[in-house]
Amino acid sequence: MAERIGFIGLGNMGDPMTRNIVQAGFGLTVYDVDAELTARIAREIGAKAAASPEELGKASDIVITMLPTGAIVHSVVLEQGLAQGLAPGSLIVDMSSSAPTTTVELGRTLAERGIHLIDAPVSGAVPRAKTGTLTIMAGTDDAAQLERACPVLQAMGEKIFPTGPLGTGHAMKALNNFSAAAGFAAASEALILGERFGLDPKTAVEIMNVSTGRNFSTEMTIPGEVLTERFASGFALALLAKDVGIAAQLSHDLGADLPLVAQTDRWWDAALKAADGPADHTTAYRHWKAQADREVD
Repeated sequence: MAERIGFIGLGNMGDPMTRNIVQAGFGLTVYDVDAELTARIAREIGAKAAASPEELGKASDIVITMLPTGAIVHSVVLEQGLAQGLAPGSLIVDMSSSAPTTTVELGRTLAERGIHLIDAPVSGAVPRAKTGTLTIMAGTDDAAQLERACPVLQAMGEKIFPTGPLGTGHAMKALNNFSAAAGFAAASEALILGERFGLDPKTAVEIMNVSTGRNFSTEMTIPGEVLTERFASGFALALLAKDVGIAAQLSHDLGADLPLVAQTDRWWDAALKAADGPADHTTAYRHWKAQADREVD
């Protein structure tokens, strides 16, 4: 019998991911805290709409969560009824960016109820969510459960990397985003300093991209979002700052207290606090540039 799939979280990433699941031939039930959004997407893609996490759990064998934070995942699973709706033997696949330590704790709690948990966060942002070519990092204490989830994961992702025990997927996601955030910050500061000395930022980026300073941000994000002043990559400043914070906390919890991840956390936290409401992560460039200008004045 085919597995019944449930999906919770229909935001910028969840919306296209559900469309790919349905296109792959899976029966799907969806839920979002926004009831109108749930009804619209269910109607558009031919899925069933659930009125609550518990109702979705009762209709599902495998549930995918794609939510902003681990705290929200915890609330949906344990407080809003998802776990109560799921039968023993069911599987939750958390594709959100959650803290690895809380994921391990959630896994233990669910195991007491006979429910399995995999952490499977993604990289690739909205463009690759739309094309079904996300990179998926999967942590699990039970390889058979990852094998069970693979058919639906393959509907959303191009590459699936088993990362090790439960929580390692979320650790890898945070570390990847820390590296990306540090690269964006370093390239931003290089352009700010170069422009102050008389270098054209466009020329500076072109040189970086054929030199050793190139990274994803210099090749994609800065030319497309910063130099054009579009600042609309689709990845929120709050979410990137949260992921860098997870990496910094992991460094602290492990007793490493590495300096660059701590400094990167401070950079992004300052940019987030300076933002006027919800903002794209690329707007951090404007904050850092304005800060440099104030210090010179």
